[in-house]
Amino acid sequence: MSAPRKPPWLRVRVPGGGEYARILARRRERGLATVCEEARCPNRAECWECGTATFMVMGAVCTRGCRFCSVRTGAAGEPLDAAEPEKLARTVEELGLRYAVITSVTRDDLPDGGAAHIAACVGALRARIDGVRVEVLIPDLRGRVASLRTVVDSGPVVLGHNVEVVEALSARVRHPRADYRRSLKVLQALRQLAGPEQLVKSALLVGLGETDAEIEETLRDLRGAGCQMVAIGQYLQPTARHQPVIEYRTPAWFDELGLLARELGFRHVASGPLVRSSYKASELFVEGFVRGASGRKEPAS
Repeated sequence: MSAPRKPPWLRVRVPGGGEYARILARRRERGLATVCEEARCPNRAECWECGTATFMVMGAVCTRGCRFCSVRTGAAGEPLDAAEPEKLARTVEELGLRYAVITSVTRDDLPDGGAAHIAACVGALRARIDGVRVEVLIPDLRGRVASLRTVVDSGPVVLGHNVEVVEALSARVRHPRADYRRSLKVLQALRQLAGPEQLVKSALLVGLGETDAEIEETLRDLRGAGCQMVAIGQYLQPTARHQPVIEYRTPAWFDELGLLARELGFRHVASGPLVRSSYKASELFVEGFVRGASGRKEPAS
């Protein structure tokens, strides 16, 4: 069966110029990586022009090879750069960002999965930039509570971990060492470890052959795990060797799914064809906070 034709609402402009060029220059100067580039995010032009970028720490080689992801893979990742936290903090300061997003490759080759390094990056940002808000998007860290606690205790305002796809597709699309139920347990542990003002977030890709019922079940699972924020977007096949697209969902369908997610109790929902986990992250945090994200206004779950 041939792949469906990409619809017009998924066409995006070629990035370049202005703020995009400034962020790219700083990123290259410091030898930093962004998931915006490594994962071929369709929103990098829009986000970078708004002064938002998601920095990917611990190198650009992932120790897992999920079939939806274009990040480079290997049995072992690149050597950790002890200076990376300070390089990152200086870059974010120079760019004038008040909301920074940090993600990473999966590092199964490290005893703690890289938790201490991620925490060091958060700590460097908070120490250097007064009032900065930091969001982290972390791998599962093998589900080890001690590693998760290390990240939580560093003080990010949003703790993210993605389930990526519905449970029925997880074994086919994600790496064998990734597990849907483990991801739910990670989100649950983050919720239990987090303070009342720390939000828990996840993301889901659609268009890989899942049913609407499976999507709703996934959203219910995420709420049951204590997830308060969710991003839902269309899967786009990075290269011919990656998992094929089965269906392109319409903008109207995403709008309806967003309404369902809100009815299920999510404090903030980003649902749209081009949405990714860090899309307009600072705006989503502010909206989530205003809608009652502070634990002083609502229960933590």
